[in-house]
Amino acid sequence: MLNVRNAVIGAILALAAVPAAAQDWRLVIHGGAGTIERDRMTPERDAEIRAALTHALETGGAILAEGGSALDAVEATIRTLEDDPNFNAGRGAVFTAAGRNELDSSIMDGRTRDAGAVAGVTTTRHPISLARAVMEDSPHVMMAASGADEFSREQGLEQVDPEWFYTQERYDQLQRFLSRDTADANDHSGEDYKFGTVGAVALDTAGNLAAGTSTGGTTGKLYGRVGDSPVIGAGTYADNRACAVSATGAGEYYIREGVAHEICARIRFLHESPQEAADFVQAETLELGGTGGVIVLGADGDWAYSFNTAGMYRGTASSDSALSVGIYGDE
Repeated sequence: MLNVRNAVIGAILALAAVPAAAQDWRLVIHGGAGTIERDRMTPERDAEIRAALTHALETGGAILAEGGSALDAVEATIRTLEDDPNFNAGRGAVFTAAGRNELDSSIMDGRTRDAGAVAGVTTTRHPISLARAVMEDSPHVMMAASGADEFSREQGLEQVDPEWFYTQERYDQLQRFLSRDTADANDHSGEDYKFGTVGAVALDTAGNLAAGTSTGGTTGKLYGRVGDSPVIGAGTYADNRACAVSATGAGEYYIREGVAHEICARIRFLHESPQEAADFVQAETLELGGTGGVIVLGADGDWAYSFNTAGMYRGTASSDSALSVGIYGDE
């Protein structure tokens, strides 16, 4: 009996010494939704967008594959997109009516539900990193305009001349926007006005979720305008009990719907899948007049794209499947 008992104890100790298997990881990204159709896209631009999305996924995926945190992966992924002029975030941001680049961003940790956000910043190269600094190094959730710029300098984040964000394409969009007929002055539905916001959601091997979003806003926006991207619960939300969400679209409507939190609430309380919850909330937002898209990643690794526009720049990478990217609605 003693030998049997010792054998059982030995087996238990041996099992205890074996580390638990790491959970699968996943990263989902978007680079904006809107009038994205094949006949409007040159082969060269198509290739550029796909390469940029792939690079972002490879950057964040490498962190997750090495056991890094979802929060680190989201920040690193979005930083690459903020540096790419193909997207309306960081370099390549759209211009306000006054001819400025004013940047918004937010990030959220699904493990703690800590969050940070910034709005209207003008000299920080990577607004997503400033949003994280607000979350981790201040007592606040959101900081805006000159105060956020000052906080960024105090935190030692990389500063750039506002010219860093300038691209000719975005400047030309502003000129077309400003030259519209007076009768169209309040019409913000044209392709030059809309989207290009970037975002990422991640699930790491420890089972934690994170979400982040970054944008230049909308072409020709008025002084002080803030959209959904830096609003926790509208453009960004993460909760380990449900999901992580990043949105891109008509910010005024996404704020009114509380899109990101609404999706997570449906998953948490109604036990809907990410696709079911996202499609339902997107449909409700469209009823208000809001178009755009979301990426959703559940705590169990299930995930979804949902958009009611012609296309959305998007992609996903994971521990158990090949990296993939998409642009148009039929792929």
